[in-house]
Amino acid sequence: MKKILVTGALGQIGSELVVKLREVYGEHNVMATDIRRTDNEVVCNGPFELLDVTDGRRMFEIAKAHQADTLIHLAALLSATAEAKPLLAWNLNMGGLVNALEVARELNCKFFTPSSIGAFGPTTPKDNTPQDTIQRPTTMYGVNKVAGELLCDYYFQKFSLDTRGLRFPGLISYVTPPGGGTTDYAVEIYYEAVKRQAYTSYIAKNTFMDMMYMPDALKAIIDLMEADSSRLTHRNAFNVTAMSVDPEAIATAIRRQIPEFKLSYQVDPVRQAIADSWPNSIDATASRDEWGFKPEFDLDKMTKDMLLKLSQKYSLVGAS
Repeated sequence: MKKILVTGALGQIGSELVVKLREVYGEHNVMATDIRRTDNEVVCNGPFELLDVTDGRRMFEIAKAHQADTLIHLAALLSATAEAKPLLAWNLNMGGLVNALEVARELNCKFFTPSSIGAFGPTTPKDNTPQDTIQRPTTMYGVNKVAGELLCDYYFQKFSLDTRGLRFPGLISYVTPPGGGTTDYAVEIYYEAVKRQAYTSYIAKNTFMDMMYMPDALKAIIDLMEADSSRLTHRNAFNVTAMSVDPEAIATAIRRQIPEFKLSYQVDPVRQAIADSWPNSIDATASRDEWGFKPEFDLDKMTKDMLLKLSQKYSLVGAS
């Protein structure tokens, strides 16, 4: 990767990935795009253009002008938001993906887009979910992700486009606030632990889902994109994970830093139903074997860092 275009650059992943990519590849070599403009460092500290990903011609013009050799497509509606607005989700998630793939094909770019554990469904094996398994999701977001995985495979097989992707679990970050995902409780719980020393979870006790700390997710993207193509048997939608946790496990880890932290529950039936359709834990063996995936952060190490960074962010005392 030398000249990189990122869509959805102000989202949960993009807002941190762009910063990391600019550190590694040079700030002028990473063009950030999004449908909105803010005053954060993604916009102010490097090239930025407004882009609606449903406008394929505009995407092509930006990519060509930037002389992009890599397109990282992140723009999407997340799971809970997509379920509330399914038609919008289909049009944005799938229309934007097709446009991005076409731009990458026309300009011969290496291509990345994330998938998700949302691509699995209630008939998928719940524990140690295999890399290759049944995928029959019951949400619009999940349908989008399965279709996206297949579409990326198609572009690789039909057009020899170098497509790559990761099935992300819930991603936890202190930089960007939650943005409409089912796993966002695992982000909110840390914010509220620092602000109020208490949190009311919309996900029920004993609901286990996979999670990963954002620094590990960013490293995984770069490592996969830099991996030797000949080693990639699966290429798209690699399972990746760092931990399988429920709200109580996170609360226990928080109490090691903030003993007075209290967790209560007010379950949201919509997001709970989505969570119940997803795996308890997934198997990342293919990622380890094919391109050396190895997360650095476990639950305790992540929790300590999250609470420290959020305490600094809000100038509050609450973590040691």
